[in-house]
Amino acid sequence: MAKIFQNRFIKIILGIFRGLFIALIAVYLIFVLLQRINGNASVFGYRLFTVATGSMSGVYEINDVIAVKDYNVDDLKIGDDIAFQGERGGLEGKLITHRIIRIEEADDDKGRIFVTKGINAPAEDPATRENQILGKVVGKVPIITEINHVVKTQLGFFLLIFCPLTLIIVLEILQTITDIRLEKNEIQRIGDSFEEDEEEEVPNPIVEEVKQQTPQEEKKNDIELL
Repeated sequence: MAKIFQNRFIKIILGIFRGLFIALIAVYLIFVLLQRINGNASVFGYRLFTVATGSMSGVYEINDVIAVKDYNVDDLKIGDDIAFQGERGGLEGKLITHRIIRIEEADDDKGRIFVTKGINAPAEDPATRENQILGKVVGKVPIITEINHVVKTQLGFFLLIFCPLTLIIVLEILQTITDIRLEKNEIQRIGDSFEEDEEEEVPNPIVEEVKQQTPQEEKKNDIELL
């Protein structure tokens, strides 16, 4: 196991996998937080919304994440898809994304009237005034849309979130265990090396005694030997 985690190629692969997973989750979490915190407020001139119904199916599917750009209402034309806040006809308080099918001039000073309709809806929406319009739909957000589609299903959540997260945790635990073992082995190796050095430096009592003899004692020993 230690050899596997010490392999440079394996480390690079695991690092890339971990980085991609964290990046994708971070992007999705930012999207969720923006929706929860900002509500309908735009960020850098854009809003992100999740399609909740099939009224525009064929163009925008349920759970698609669409980008809505702040747009000058004077430049809107028939055929544009817009996001607006419903105020009447059962749409009160709802965020609607439908297509403009007709534009009419109003008799008052509140601007033009926009008539919209979902491409799969059986009837037109109640008239929409300029102050209700949040912006023009510029398209789907690819990466976040794909993640959102997967996360919204139990199987997708299990495969995209639970499994990778569990795998990363297990790999981190194994990496930590491996590092601890390697550190212990290194400490043991250093300890053994230190003990060997001490054994090599243990003084010989006889040699030390000879070294400590004075010249007079050395002469006396020589006489005794004769």
